[in-house]
Amino acid sequence: MAPTRVLRCCQRGLAWIPVIFIALVVCWSYYAYVVELCIITIPSIGEKIVYLIFFHLFFIMFVWSYWKTIFTMPANPSKEFCLPKAEKERYEKEERPDSQQEILSRAATSLPLYTRTGAGAIRYCDRCQVIKPDRCHHCSACDMCVLKMDHHCPWVNNCVGFSNYKFFILFLAYSLVYCLFIAATVLQYFIKFWTNELPDTHAKFHVLFLFFVAAMFCISILSLFSYHLWLVGKNRSTIEAFRAPVFRTGSDKNGFSLGFRKNISQVFGDQKKYWLLPIFTSQGDGLTFPTRLVCADAEQATVSQHTEPSKSAAAMSPLSESQNRLLSNEQHANNIEDHLANNTLKSAESETITVSMESES
Repeated sequence: MAPTRVLRCCQRGLAWIPVIFIALVVCWSYYAYVVELCIITIPSIGEKIVYLIFFHLFFIMFVWSYWKTIFTMPANPSKEFCLPKAEKERYEKEERPDSQQEILSRAATSLPLYTRTGAGAIRYCDRCQVIKPDRCHHCSACDMCVLKMDHHCPWVNNCVGFSNYKFFILFLAYSLVYCLFIAATVLQYFIKFWTNELPDTHAKFHVLFLFFVAAMFCISILSLFSYHLWLVGKNRSTIEAFRAPVFRTGSDKNGFSLGFRKNISQVFGDQKKYWLLPIFTSQGDGLTFPTRLVCADAEQATVSQHTEPSKSAAAMSPLSESQNRLLSNEQHANNIEDHLANNTLKSAESETITVSMESES
């Protein structure tokens, strides 16, 4: 046991190396921009003041969102998803997979579960000994089940999931803005140093290197940020993008998609004034999510979108207020579309009757 604990402590210590590296780069960029560029290199006082104001604004938002992403603990399944003591003992003693699934199925009847394994079984974590809620996965690095797990990010030494996914998106956004601002404002002095228009001083190295580092990080962050914006618009996690969630009716990559606007609200919340602040405003509790399954009707050749019904509505836990609002809005929109379609059909029939009567006359 002792060697295992020592190895585990070493792994946890080494996991902070990427975070320390980013912190050192950020601290050096602050010194290089504020001291070497603004105070020493830039001659205009007005230009210095404008650059410093915007720089510190982006710097504070970047550090704030980065801090929240690192130190926000991942959300875990609640106690209701744990097996009762008697059922857990029966599950551990049982060796047949079919009998184990029967035990899990009985325990899951009162839980709001829609997703299954690829084989259609109840998703259970033997490591954490909990029934996995929808979109929950076990992180081997954190050694825990994480609600709406997206991925484990070594650059923040934390699991990105339901509790800090908004912070992670803002961290990418503000880091991109931070690097773009540095690259854009340093460019003219980079060219002057490169063409020897400015005298060689100790600031030359910092300015040249600052531009290269900012441009390099811009390119890498832009691709990652664009990908996660696409995931937010589709209401998917990184895991779900590579492996579609399996529902009772089969796998469906768009099973949790509620439409572009509602998908954004799922992550950033209803109040737009808080979207750009690293404050938790995501909808729901991370345990249940509104679903919308897309099923094709072969006879009518149309696509109908609906919410997956519950087999035992009385036994299911009630959805949160935000989820009920999303589902009611979706149903209201569908009713409006049906009403408009009926009106269009009636008007088309009346026009057909009028034309036929005129032809007879």
